[in-house]
Amino acid sequence: MHGYDYSQTGWYFVTICVKNWKCIFGNIDNGEMVLNEYGKIVQKRWLWIQEQYEYVELDEFIIMPNHFHGILIIEYEIHKVGTGRDLSLQGKQKIKPLPQLIGAFKTTSSKMIHQSGKPDFAWQRSFYDHIIRNEKSLNHIREYIRNNPLKWETDKNNPINIKEKQYG
Repeated sequence: MHGYDYSQTGWYFVTICVKNWKCIFGNIDNGEMVLNEYGKIVQKRWLWIQEQYEYVELDEFIIMPNHFHGILIIEYEIHKVGTGRDLSLQGKQKIKPLPQLIGAFKTTSSKMIHQSGKPDFAWQRSFYDHIIRNEKSLNHIREYIRNNPLKWETDKNNPINIKEKQYG
């Protein structure tokens, strides 16, 4: 959202897609996502964000064959540092805004996927985000994430549906 401070405390829903919607993280089997080696890397790198940044918590998430949905929470107490423009957590860690956190996730997961035998892997540029403002919205998004594998056949990110949309 233009002008929004994405480093402030809040709940954020993000969607990140693989470049050209290539399915490389695994397969849907009977309505469940089965991660392959690359999908497991994405899972480890997502969990790494929470370990790396003490002001980040993770909620519901799902890795799909060619995209990712997750809820990321930024939560901290404000301590002004220096000129007052920088935010830190008890003076230890500068607060990164959501785009920088997602950038760290994309960069580290890409590097590990490249090293694991997929040198042409790339995420699409940028990502989709939604600011979660209330519990009703949070519960709706959690349900959407949980049910995403069950709806793969009709998912707009399913390559079959993308081709039909382009040429249909």
